[in-house]
Amino acid sequence: MAKNLGRRQFIIFGSAAAGSVLLKSCTTVPPSTPTASGSPAAGGAAPAAGGNTLKVGILHSRSGTMAISENSVVDAELLAIEEINKAGGVLGKQIQAIEEDGASDWPIFNEKAKKLIDQDKVVTVFGCWTSASRKAVLQTFETKNHMLWYPVQYEGQECSKNVFYTGAAPNQQIEPSVQWLLDNKGKKFFLVGSDYVFPQTANTIIKAQLKAKGGETVGEDYIPLGNNEVKPVIAKIKAALPDGGVIYNTLNGGTNVQFFKEMKAAGMGPDKYPVMSVSIAEEEVQAIGVDYLKGHYAAWNYFQTVENPASKKVRGSLQGQIRRQSGGQRSDGSGLHHGVSVETGRGESWHRRRSRQSAEGGLWPDL
Repeated sequence: MAKNLGRRQFIIFGSAAAGSVLLKSCTTVPPSTPTASGSPAAGGAAPAAGGNTLKVGILHSRSGTMAISENSVVDAELLAIEEINKAGGVLGKQIQAIEEDGASDWPIFNEKAKKLIDQDKVVTVFGCWTSASRKAVLQTFETKNHMLWYPVQYEGQECSKNVFYTGAAPNQQIEPSVQWLLDNKGKKFFLVGSDYVFPQTANTIIKAQLKAKGGETVGEDYIPLGNNEVKPVIAKIKAALPDGGVIYNTLNGGTNVQFFKEMKAAGMGPDKYPVMSVSIAEEEVQAIGVDYLKGHYAAWNYFQTVENPASKKVRGSLQGQIRRQSGGQRSDGSGLHHGVSVETGRGESWHRRRSRQSAEGGLWPDL
């Protein structure tokens, strides 16, 4: 498919951006526990007496290096809750979003996950971005037999009945993009990423693919997540690829901003050093700056600039939500749009099982 796409139009669709989720209901709801900001998240209804409120946890980084990407996911999740509540809620119940800030810190993610489950009594949690944050909370969700909906691409090689992975796996995102680069941009690759499990595992897969397909890995280096000291890595890239070559980028968070700025400052433009990124969409483009990214490439689950009816509809709704939440300063490319249905009157283990069955058998159309 990639061969038929234009230079600036290279897009890989991984998982869907729309679907239906089955959640268990609460017959009674205890008084609301304040969020980190002292109140329920925007979009949720105030607690109602007599069990008329469903609590849903939202756990993303609103601060720290990953806020550049995770804010837009929260926007989309709050939009879905707002739309459901305006339509009358779920079986007469209003959904209340309890939001916590993981602060780009993995132990904090786990602390907040425990709070949402044990204190706030949420029925499910939408959360995390990095695989490091997901792995930090995994044992908590498994031990407590709760459910996490994970919204972005991941490295695969993990399967838990308590996590629903809605993003692209490497065979849906990374491997097709590598093949496109081999066919169109060159055989020599330098791999650069953030220093945690997703980039490390992704690069292991990329190296095996390059070896099998006649490509060459000329270098590999990692930068601690949130670290903006990128000049040493850029020097290594230039030394390993003196005549140019492909840079495969699995950096996450704010490090991307400095990386592309330093690339341009070093005179390493996309004509000789095309960069393929797998964690950059419109949200990150705004932060980095369009001028630093012209001519480079990205493979991602969903780009809001895709022109088709379904995308336009979701984009319009999300942009309205973002204007209300942030004064129009963010885009929505990373967001997920969820529908919610609820079954009542059964035990918790039955609901967990039905949640998984419903999601696995549901319709998840591409935008």
